[in-house]
Amino acid sequence: MTTDTSRSHPLARLETLALIGIGGFAGANLRFFALGLFSEIGAVLLVNVVGSFVLGFLLYEAQYTGIVDRQSRIVFTTGFLSSLTTYSTFAVQTALAASPVWFVAIVVGNYGLGFAGVLASRALSRRLRGGASV
Repeated sequence: MTTDTSRSHPLARLETLALIGIGGFAGANLRFFALGLFSEIGAVLLVNVVGSFVLGFLLYEAQYTGIVDRQSRIVFTTGFLSSLTTYSTFAVQTALAASPVWFVAIVVGNYGLGFAGVLASRALSRRLRGGASV
Protein backbone atom coordinates (compact mmCIF):
# COMPACT_ATOMS: atom_id res chain seq x y z
CA MET A 1 0.00 0.00 0.00
CA THR A 2 1.41 3.38 -0.95
CA THR A 3 1.01 6.40 1.23
CA ASP A 4 1.25 10.09 0.43
CA THR A 5 4.70 10.08 2.02
CA SER A 6 5.97 7.27 -0.22
CA ARG A 7 4.62 9.03 -3.33
CA SER A 8 6.57 12.18 -2.50
CA HIS A 9 9.83 10.24 -2.14
CA PRO A 10 12.36 11.27 -4.84
CA LEU A 11 12.48 7.76 -6.31
CA ALA A 12 8.69 7.65 -6.59
CA ARG A 13 8.76 10.99 -8.40
CA LEU A 14 11.46 9.64 -10.71
CA GLU A 15 9.35 6.55 -11.39
CA THR A 16 6.39 8.76 -12.26
CA LEU A 17 8.49 10.82 -14.68
CA ALA A 18 9.81 7.65 -16.31
CA LEU A 19 6.30 6.24 -16.71
CA ILE A 20 5.09 9.48 -18.30
CA GLY A 21 8.13 9.52 -20.60
CA ILE A 22 7.58 5.93 -21.73
CA GLY A 23 3.91 6.53 -22.43
CA GLY A 24 4.64 9.86 -24.09
CA PHE A 25 7.23 8.33 -26.38
CA ALA A 26 4.77 5.69 -27.58
CA GLY A 27 1.87 8.14 -27.99
CA ALA A 28 3.88 10.72 -29.91
CA ASN A 29 5.23 8.06 -32.26
CA LEU A 30 1.77 6.65 -32.91
CA ARG A 31 0.50 10.16 -33.73
CA PHE A 32 3.43 10.67 -36.10
CA PHE A 33 2.58 7.33 -37.74
CA ALA A 34 -1.07 8.43 -38.18
CA LEU A 35 0.11 11.69 -39.77
CA GLY A 36 1.96 9.61 -42.34
CA LEU A 37 -1.14 7.57 -43.23
CA PHE A 38 -3.82 10.25 -43.46
CA SER A 39 -4.19 13.92 -44.31
CA GLU A 40 -3.16 16.18 -41.44
CA ILE A 41 -6.75 17.17 -40.62
CA GLY A 42 -7.91 13.53 -40.82
CA ALA A 43 -5.02 12.25 -38.71
CA VAL A 44 -5.55 14.87 -36.01
CA LEU A 45 -9.27 14.11 -35.92
CA LEU A 46 -8.56 10.37 -35.70
CA VAL A 47 -6.05 10.59 -32.85
CA ASN A 48 -8.21 13.05 -30.91
CA VAL A 49 -11.35 10.92 -31.19
CA VAL A 50 -9.57 7.63 -30.46
CA GLY A 51 -7.67 9.27 -27.60
CA SER A 52 -10.90 10.65 -26.12
CA PHE A 53 -12.53 7.23 -26.32
CA VAL A 54 -9.60 5.43 -24.70
CA LEU A 55 -9.19 8.11 -22.02
CA GLY A 56 -12.87 7.91 -21.15
CA PHE A 57 -12.74 4.12 -20.98
CA LEU A 58 -9.65 4.04 -18.77
CA LEU A 59 -11.04 6.63 -16.39
CA TYR A 60 -14.44 4.96 -16.13
CA GLU A 61 -12.81 1.59 -15.52
CA ALA A 62 -10.42 3.08 -12.95
CA GLN A 63 -13.20 4.84 -11.10
CA TYR A 64 -15.90 2.21 -11.17
CA THR A 65 -14.02 -1.09 -11.12
CA GLY A 66 -10.67 -0.20 -9.58
CA ILE A 67 -8.95 -2.47 -12.11
CA VAL A 68 -6.72 0.24 -13.57
CA ASP A 69 -4.10 1.14 -10.97
CA ARG A 70 -2.32 4.46 -10.46
CA GLN A 71 0.83 3.55 -12.43
CA SER A 72 -1.21 2.36 -15.42
CA ARG A 73 -3.25 5.57 -15.39
CA ILE A 74 -0.04 7.61 -15.36
CA VAL A 75 1.48 5.70 -18.30
CA PHE A 76 -1.67 5.69 -20.40
CA THR A 77 -3.38 8.98 -19.55
CA THR A 78 -0.67 11.50 -18.76
CA GLY A 79 1.95 9.84 -20.95
CA PHE A 80 0.51 7.96 -23.91
CA LEU A 81 -2.84 9.66 -24.50
CA SER A 82 -1.68 13.21 -23.87
CA SER A 83 1.05 12.67 -26.46
CA LEU A 84 -1.22 10.84 -28.89
CA THR A 85 -3.91 13.50 -28.89
CA THR A 86 -3.10 16.92 -30.21
CA TYR A 87 -5.61 19.57 -29.42
CA SER A 88 -2.96 22.23 -29.98
CA THR A 89 -2.61 21.17 -33.63
CA PHE A 90 -6.41 21.09 -33.87
CA ALA A 91 -6.46 24.69 -32.62
CA VAL A 92 -3.91 25.74 -35.27
CA GLN A 93 -5.86 23.93 -37.97
CA THR A 94 -9.00 25.74 -36.87
CA ALA A 95 -7.28 29.12 -36.90
CA LEU A 96 -5.89 28.48 -40.39
CA ALA A 97 -9.10 27.00 -41.85
CA ALA A 98 -9.56 28.01 -45.48
CA SER A 99 -13.26 28.79 -45.09
CA PRO A 100 -15.94 29.13 -42.42
CA VAL A 101 -17.27 25.70 -43.44
CA TRP A 102 -13.88 24.07 -42.73
CA PHE A 103 -13.66 26.05 -39.48
CA VAL A 104 -16.98 24.64 -38.27
CA ALA A 105 -16.20 21.14 -39.56
CA ILE A 106 -12.88 21.00 -37.72
CA VAL A 107 -14.35 22.29 -34.46
CA VAL A 108 -17.47 20.12 -34.56
CA GLY A 109 -15.46 17.10 -35.67
CA ASN A 110 -12.88 17.30 -32.89
CA TYR A 111 -15.11 18.40 -30.02
CA GLY A 112 -18.28 16.62 -31.10
CA LEU A 113 -16.69 13.32 -32.01
CA GLY A 114 -14.29 13.52 -29.06
CA PHE A 115 -17.22 13.95 -26.68
CA ALA A 116 -19.09 11.16 -28.47
CA GLY A 117 -16.01 8.97 -27.97
CA VAL A 118 -16.15 9.56 -24.22
CA LEU A 119 -19.86 8.72 -24.15
CA ALA A 120 -19.24 5.58 -26.20
CA SER A 121 -16.47 4.52 -23.83
CA ARG A 122 -18.81 5.02 -20.88
CA ALA A 123 -21.39 2.81 -22.58
CA LEU A 124 -18.75 0.15 -23.22
CA SER A 125 -17.56 0.33 -19.62
CA ARG A 126 -21.15 -0.08 -18.39
CA ARG A 127 -21.72 -3.00 -20.75
CA LEU A 128 -18.59 -4.77 -19.54
CA ARG A 129 -19.82 -4.40 -15.95
CA GLY A 130 -23.21 -5.89 -16.86
CA GLY A 131 -25.14 -2.66 -17.30
CA ALA A 132 -24.40 -1.13 -13.88
CA SER A 133 -25.26 2.54 -13.84
CA VAL A 134 -22.53 5.15 -13.74
